[in-house]
Amino acid sequence: MPTTWKQVPFGSIFTQSKRKNTLLERDFVLSVIKDRGVVPYTEKGNVGNKVSEDLSGYKLVDRGDFVLNSMNLYMGSVGVSNYDGVTSTAYIVCKPSQNVHAPFYNYLIQFKGFQEYVGFLGKGIMEIREAVRWTALKSVFVPLPDIDTQKSIADFLDRETARIDQLIEKKHRLVALLRERSLSAIEKAVSADASLSKLGHHVRILPGYAFASASFSTNDEDIRLLRGANVSPGRVRWDDVVYWPKDEIGGLDRFQLEVGDIVMGMDRPWISGGIRVAEITKRDVPALLLQRVCKIIPLKTLSKEFLKLLLSSKKFLGYFEPELTGVSVPHISGDQIAGFKFAYLPLAQQDERARACHKVLKSNDAIIERAEQSISGLQEFRSALITAAVTGQIDVATWGKQGQTDRRLDEIEEAMQA
Repeated sequence: MPTTWKQVPFGSIFTQSKRKNTLLERDFVLSVIKDRGVVPYTEKGNVGNKVSEDLSGYKLVDRGDFVLNSMNLYMGSVGVSNYDGVTSTAYIVCKPSQNVHAPFYNYLIQFKGFQEYVGFLGKGIMEIREAVRWTALKSVFVPLPDIDTQKSIADFLDRETARIDQLIEKKHRLVALLRERSLSAIEKAVSADASLSKLGHHVRILPGYAFASASFSTNDEDIRLLRGANVSPGRVRWDDVVYWPKDEIGGLDRFQLEVGDIVMGMDRPWISGGIRVAEITKRDVPALLLQRVCKIIPLKTLSKEFLKLLLSSKKFLGYFEPELTGVSVPHISGDQIAGFKFAYLPLAQQDERARACHKVLKSNDAIIERAEQSISGLQEFRSALITAAVTGQIDVATWGKQGQTDRRLDEIEEAMQA
């Protein structure tokens, strides 16, 4: 960073505030969300911890206070409050000194280098849930440019990131629209005025096996490592597993997956993006069928392509949602899958509908892939721009005049069209 910038401990320019809502003077609960900052708890949605009925133990937050999520600080969960309210004791509330422009430091904490560094300061039993304590945070050295420079950088980033965020949001809407159109095409393909039949009459469902986890490496020839298939909507991901010789496990071949197999995740079968159904491809093998994943084998009466549409349909989702069992990890059983009823069509009609639907899905998927690549490029550019600005690597006064942002956004858009 520029040699004219000072470097000071975080605790020398921010003071921790521990004031409690003891007298219940406020009931407006605030939360902090990654990439959004401090928001009313009502905008957070049904995620994370619930609000306590007794707000007397909550911390007071004043407009202009700096609020940090000690559990997710490494992800950039931080913001400057635009509200007077209260927040959970899990948050660190700081008051900026007079020579500090809090929005500048809001961006500084979005700098990946800062996030990675404070991640090492966390104290917890799981890497993704490590809490950063004030005693550690206050000692971290941060840049301290003069107050006018802080304001000019923050104002610059407000303008430039707003433009990028608008583009990202536009592309997210496009992806959501195309996915909805794909679901509608699937629903049309599997809907018919025909007799209902149970899926179990037309498929065989093979549950996975609980292999031991591969958390170590070994040179022992008696122990072999092989990855196991886990499932996301439309694709397979892998978890390493350990297995011993076949004579000790027995029937291992039964759990070997082959190209073309259809697999479904049975824990939380619906996640963001769709139902956890995928077809095994060449890049996925060799792999084993894991516990809580099942293989669904179509019999002669059911087309494999039509089966994939059935399992990806809103109709199937609407069927299994009320059937989900388990409180902490909802899941569906093989018997429940077999009980799904659908409008049965002759094989020729199944194939005809599957081919027509596949054309629509293929077109939509191609656009979605380019849009998601563009979103990734925009997010990388946003992060790089913040890094360059808060470390003084660019002159924010001349950046806009040179059209740097416009050129970079044009490049990302051109890459999407390619």
